[in-house]
Amino acid sequence: MAVNKKMGKQTIAFHNPPVIIGASSIVGPKEGQGPLGKEFDTVLPDTLVGEQTWEKAERKMLKTSCEMAVQKAKLTLQDIDFMMAGDLLNQLISANFTARDLGVPFIGLYGACSTMFEGLALGSMLVDGGYANHILTAASSHYDTAERQFRFPTEMGVQRPPTAQWTVTGAGAAVLASGGKGPAITHVTIGKVIDLGISDANDMGSAMAPAAADTLIQHFKDTGRKPSDYDLIFTGDLASIGRALTEQMVKQAGFDISKNYTDCGVLIFDSARDTHAGGSGCGCSAVVLAGYLLKQLTAGVYKRILGVGTGALLSTTSSLQGESIPGIAHAVVIEGYKLGGN
Repeated sequence: MAVNKKMGKQTIAFHNPPVIIGASSIVGPKEGQGPLGKEFDTVLPDTLVGEQTWEKAERKMLKTSCEMAVQKAKLTLQDIDFMMAGDLLNQLISANFTARDLGVPFIGLYGACSTMFEGLALGSMLVDGGYANHILTAASSHYDTAERQFRFPTEMGVQRPPTAQWTVTGAGAAVLASGGKGPAITHVTIGKVIDLGISDANDMGSAMAPAAADTLIQHFKDTGRKPSDYDLIFTGDLASIGRALTEQMVKQAGFDISKNYTDCGVLIFDSARDTHAGGSGCGCSAVVLAGYLLKQLTAGVYKRILGVGTGALLSTTSSLQGESIPGIAHAVVIEGYKLGGN
């Protein structure tokens, strides 16, 4: 008889929680100069890393991060059942070309900046369901590739408004396993696409905040948990503006997250980095999770955290056609030890 693992409307509780047995993080020089600089595995000396284009540099980061995560998990690429990865570029060229080079069965994902958490959620379902023993999940972004695709080429020197975020140059990867030692993923809450009409591509924090709030509220309702049941609640890349809006909207629904809530876009940069509202991009939550937060779980600083990957589902075509910016958010519960049962 099939076991029902669904909780409420949008949450899944894993009976055999997948374990994160290896993770890696690579960032650019600006990110390496930030508050978390010492936490990352590799800080690049420049944003081209010997390549002729920024796109090829991003691909190199992602490939290296994937290889490093597998190595830290004490596995080989032949041990990986499926790779699940994505990025911000059209046709997922960073992830697709990386998968070509690695030769691993590949599932390409696009959740904008929520991609890493989408991969963790779907990968966990495959492992918990018995369809895979080892899943490689990864995501990347690059400031210069994202700017020229979604806004303006950086060579133009266009002035950025205060609401703008700085796309993180970085790549993060993690290996999920059906057994072993490491932090365990116990629940995921799959978000809905939420759009409250924000259309400014330089204010993505405001566009994504409603989706983050909706997923958080639904997670609490589905699980019956309170914000205080988590040592830390963090969103992917809302930065300072989106973080404040999310906190306000969640509080209006009866859940106060102010005491233990932060955002990866706030953590990765400080005021000295001149990033305006803060960080963003697929690589933002990927490197903060892989490079910093998982270490805090392993060290016992945190026992249970709730991460919400957030994404702005716009494209250059939709923006030019006057469309607003839909948002998506997926939540993942990670605990510092493997649990059994429910």
